[in-house]
Amino acid sequence: MKDFYKPLKKRIPDTQYQDRLKYILVNGELARVTPQGIGARTCFGTLAPMIFDLSNGVPFITERNIGFWRKAVAEIIAFVNGARTIDQIESYGCDFWKDYRGKGAELGLDPDDMGPGSYGAAFHDFEKPEGGTLNQFEQVVEQIKKYPELRSHLVTPWKPYYTARGPNRKVIVAPCHGWLHFRVLNGRLHMRMDQRSADMPVGVPSNMVEYSALLLMMCQVTGYLPGNYVHSFSDAHIYEDQAEKVCQLVKRNARPFPVLHLDPGVKNLFDFRAEHFILEEYDPHPFMKIPYRP
Repeated sequence: MKDFYKPLKKRIPDTQYQDRLKYILVNGELARVTPQGIGARTCFGTLAPMIFDLSNGVPFITERNIGFWRKAVAEIIAFVNGARTIDQIESYGCDFWKDYRGKGAELGLDPDDMGPGSYGAAFHDFEKPEGGTLNQFEQVVEQIKKYPELRSHLVTPWKPYYTARGPNRKVIVAPCHGWLHFRVLNGRLHMRMDQRSADMPVGVPSNMVEYSALLLMMCQVTGYLPGNYVHSFSDAHIYEDQAEKVCQLVKRNARPFPVLHLDPGVKNLFDFRAEHFILEEYDPHPFMKIPYRP
């Protein structure tokens, strides 16, 4: 995959993320009762998608330093490869799920099992009606290669029979992101990621990293140039204890996005690892700690 990024001087600072934070602060409806136990300023279905042409750089926010970016890349790689236990996820280099250790026992699972309704299980081991499982990413890569003109290149993280509250629930955290739609247009591969539940100050920057990296991986293994990464939202929110920091964050000027290079020797989607990525020309503002609400 040839270098398709614009030179640094021609990459335009992107304010889409800031603009959506501001929109939620002004227009969000206060949901006083949440599973996290703290109110959240919420926009349901009214927040415009963010559309990133990856030639303008990868959407690593510059308003604060995302020093943990490699862990986010490791997370999506783990999920694509079917990781569902916390040990399996951490073996890829992501420790985001350590606070959930032991929770599986509450659902009748092994203590550190995220469950058959989790991301890795859905992406890699989706149950088929006739028995056996479907590797969704293996299928979608094959479909894009064989039938690039189709509009049906889809991946879902959702298994409704495992995610509903009640005796059949078999997932510690119901998937919040990962509804994917790929489209080939004029030699470029585009990807839309729909997000069910979006913690805008903390979770979304990590999701922007991992799904832009996923699009780059998909482009490398299918042979298409990267197009647009579209990030859309259903329930987008800012928790009340995050608002003060967010108000500070949106006063920082956006800077040009960096570029992310992949090891060109990796030809199979399932062979990628976090160490196959090199980040360059990243010039963010200093790190700002914002409360996280799992």
